[in-house]
Amino acid sequence: METAGITVYGAYWCPDCRRAKKFLGEQRIPYTWVDIEQDKSAEEFVLQKNDGKRIIPTIVFSDGSFLVEPTNAELALKLGLKTEARQAYYDLIIIGAGPCGMTAAMYAAREGMDVLLVERSGLGGQAATTQSIDNFPAFPDGLSGEEFADRMIRQLTRYGVEILQASEVLEIEEEDGYKVIQLDDGKHYHSKALLIATGARYRRLGVEGEDDFIGAGVHFCATCDGPFYKGAKQLLVVGGGNSACEESLHLLRFADKVTMLVRGDRLNASQALVEKITNHPKIEIRYKTGVEGLNGEGGKLKYVKIKDSSSGETQTLDPQAMFVFIGQQPNTDLARGILDLDPAGFILTGNDLGHTEEEHSRRGSFETSVPAIFAAGDVRKGSTKQVASAVGEGAAAVIQIRDFLRRAG
Repeated sequence: METAGITVYGAYWCPDCRRAKKFLGEQRIPYTWVDIEQDKSAEEFVLQKNDGKRIIPTIVFSDGSFLVEPTNAELALKLGLKTEARQAYYDLIIIGAGPCGMTAAMYAAREGMDVLLVERSGLGGQAATTQSIDNFPAFPDGLSGEEFADRMIRQLTRYGVEILQASEVLEIEEEDGYKVIQLDDGKHYHSKALLIATGARYRRLGVEGEDDFIGAGVHFCATCDGPFYKGAKQLLVVGGGNSACEESLHLLRFADKVTMLVRGDRLNASQALVEKITNHPKIEIRYKTGVEGLNGEGGKLKYVKIKDSSSGETQTLDPQAMFVFIGQQPNTDLARGILDLDPAGFILTGNDLGHTEEEHSRRGSFETSVPAIFAAGDVRKGSTKQVASAVGEGAAAVIQIRDFLRRAG
């Protein structure tokens, strides 16, 4: 894989640059970012590479080769990511390679199933970008999300699990008793059973200007983007739950001060985190405060308008960046119109489908409203959004899938 010495030349206002950086970050591939707006020699380099044209992103690799405005598919090909499966038919296809999907793939392989694991982003899911996992059993000193993902990948390799990376499933169909997935490259793969473990994504504020500055001052992952703000005087964190508290502490590695904006009148986090946050001298908490709008200069976030819901007063802050942690919404666009979902969009499984006791017994707790399609992890209604429970659901779902396949013959 072509990973060492990658340099991305671009500018903060460039959406394709942000997309390329996001792709590399999701794949956990290290790179050096050079802003040609701040480095004239870098700008000259880009002009030289592109016959006098100022085209970004220009991505240079260790062997001297380079790509200009590459698509994610072109980057995946250059990086040697596997995007084509060996065969057309499998016992089980798993969509999503977070802790749940990866565990399910390992258990399925150990059961002797032909299994294909498909992931559109980075292996390990959101867990891979977590600074520290401190509550996973048998790791008393904790471990980083990156280490957790790397260990899982080694296990999958050991059991011969076939993985497709940077591959997005666009449609689920049925053909001659098989479940069929169609990928964004047009390829189709068939399976006797399908497990959806696509997880959830970060919720957005939905305020004016938010979309304009995502990746250019508005972020949803402190581990991914916090290092860009080393030496910052002030960073904002929106949210008051466990994630907001944990990421606020992490951001203090880079910033002099973190200001938390909490809509309610208290933090909704574990007692241990609440004590750390409220007693930290570099963290300011502003309760009953929400974001009203965002503005910037030169395509980069500059001003955040906030409002105190108690007094009605508004104020404009000028942080170096804003990190949003207000919950998640399930990645179930693929399932809409096919599977039964709850009002929030999570997939209904087992008893939540509300059918007869006999059907409950036959279906199992992870089977969806469509026979042979299962769901587990954060994408499923009732999941607890924890790494340990996602791992457990992945294992339990495969045991049910094994029994289903035996009954189906």
